[in-house]
Amino acid sequence: MPTVVRLILFSGLIIVVASCGSSGSEDNLPPDNADTSYDCSVSQGFNLEKDSQELVGFINSLSIDDTGLDIDFQVRDPEDVSGDSIRVVGVLSSIFWEGGYADPIQFSAQVSTANKASLATLMYRLESSEVSFAFTVYDYDSQEKKYFKAFHSIGMSLDGLIQRQGGQLNMLIDTDQALEVVSPKNFTFMLGVSPVESDQDIGIGVNAQDKFVKNWGMPIAG
Repeated sequence: MPTVVRLILFSGLIIVVASCGSSGSEDNLPPDNADTSYDCSVSQGFNLEKDSQELVGFINSLSIDDTGLDIDFQVRDPEDVSGDSIRVVGVLSSIFWEGGYADPIQFSAQVSTANKASLATLMYRLESSEVSFAFTVYDYDSQEKKYFKAFHSIGMSLDGLIQRQGGQLNMLIDTDQALEVVSPKNFTFMLGVSPVESDQDIGIGVNAQDKFVKNWGMPIAG
């Protein structure tokens, strides 16, 4: 089933609402210019069940204007549900990338009360648009019967700048509590990140076996 992506302009922020195709193995790798978009389950991200097959994703780390957000959500590792939990900055609800090395990565994630306060403060006194972030999206391979990394920063932080759209920064924190998951208390955060002039890598997998790396970041001139 093809991916369907809708872009909604809200207060200068492009909000991505995406529906993904079926999970599991594919016959071929996608073309180099293919859009990458995932609509992740927030409820499963917070409380992953052992028999779940839904897409889940996390913001593993995030720093904006040299302000590092707290890694304060404790969640289950989809690749090892019975093992130790992992700590993350946010639980993804959606993430989108058009696939080009100069294209921004846009995401929406749920963050904690402490990070909501930090982000709200940043919105008023932002001095630099520099961003460093790491993320991981997990899909389920129905043939292998296990989760795999479908879209991720390969365990490294990516460097970028807050994306500008119509002269405004694509960054928004909702100060009202989200209600899809009530515990832990969480808030919706949306961000678009454009790459800096640096070669960086993004990992993509279509199933547990077929994986490849794409470039993100504008090549350094000269």
